[in-house]
Amino acid sequence: MQSPPSCLTFVYKRDANNQPVHVDIYPPSITPADIGTLAIAAVVYFHGGSLTVGNRRSWFPSWLHRRVTSSGMAFISADYTLLAPATGRDILNDVQDLFRFLELEVNQRIREACMADGSPSFEIDTSALAVAGSSAGSMCVYYAALYASPKPKVALSLYGMGGDMLTWMYLAHKTSPFLRGREILDPEAFAEFLYPACLTSPIVNDSPLAYHPSTYHIPNFPANPRMLLGRLYLQTGTYLDYFTGSHTPSLSATLRDLLSQDGLLAEDPDSLDAPAEQYRGAIPAEHLHLFPQFADVSSFPPTLLLHGSADSAVWTRESQNMHRLLRDAGVHVELRIVVGKEHSFDYEPDAEEEFGAVGGLFDEAMQFLRAHIIG
Repeated sequence: MQSPPSCLTFVYKRDANNQPVHVDIYPPSITPADIGTLAIAAVVYFHGGSLTVGNRRSWFPSWLHRRVTSSGMAFISADYTLLAPATGRDILNDVQDLFRFLELEVNQRIREACMADGSPSFEIDTSALAVAGSSAGSMCVYYAALYASPKPKVALSLYGMGGDMLTWMYLAHKTSPFLRGREILDPEAFAEFLYPACLTSPIVNDSPLAYHPSTYHIPNFPANPRMLLGRLYLQTGTYLDYFTGSHTPSLSATLRDLLSQDGLLAEDPDSLDAPAEQYRGAIPAEHLHLFPQFADVSSFPPTLLLHGSADSAVWTRESQNMHRLLRDAGVHVELRIVVGKEHSFDYEPDAEEEFGAVGGLFDEAMQFLRAHIIG
């Protein structure tokens, strides 16, 4: 994953602690004069990282960036507030504030930046925005589709979370490896990130990846503890507590008890039978809008969902359930299950060779975006 070409970086808001929240804007690789217009379409991308780690340059999707910018569009990648002590509500607010920034401020900021460095200027056509995200970033995609203004014209989710969060993966307490065979973590090593200590932790919106050297007792083990938080919250079955901020009483415990009593808390990533809708009433009204699966999704733009069939980090059923919800609401939605592939399959060393040929999966995703953003 090489660094992409240079970009324009702006502060699109300040968080609750007055810390800047940044967005990168990558201009098209062909000049606005070649495009024939200053106003160009753009793809807004949100990074993965369990909503607990990463920044706008983490796990950067070079394959998507390259195809977007070579098509005459801008590629936009944004930071957003991370759990915890922040919650999904803060993330939703960031998504809305980013789109508001794009509508009201970004073009003036681009003109000023380009004038200062003498580069060709361009404008973002805010009536021609797409939204894309990987893994946890798909939660931001769903929030943009549901709550952002201006509304994106098309959405792309890559192995996205948020399609079905009332499952064993989020609610069960695990005592053996459950995610890509990785070790069970010791919660005591993360005391500062656990409730209630986490409530006094600083708000974070930019947490870059960092690894221990190969000489460490676990070679290349994450050196940034936030890289392990998502797995820890899933391991302890408390992810939804941190996601909603509902610790006392524990929303996770409430839902876990209900699903267990009904025999629906099995470790079965392929099951589509759990009727999550019947548990809507167990989620406090002030948190319900944070769960895309319980929203009115009829206003979604055309959506493409990509997911590996062997994903052990975000179960395939999340995209399958979102596909069902969108289809039943009359939304144009397409689902591509990539057989045998794990999480983050598009970052594998041979991904471009496997998926990047003319007419391959990467081209299909790009053509879907172009068809609905430009027509």
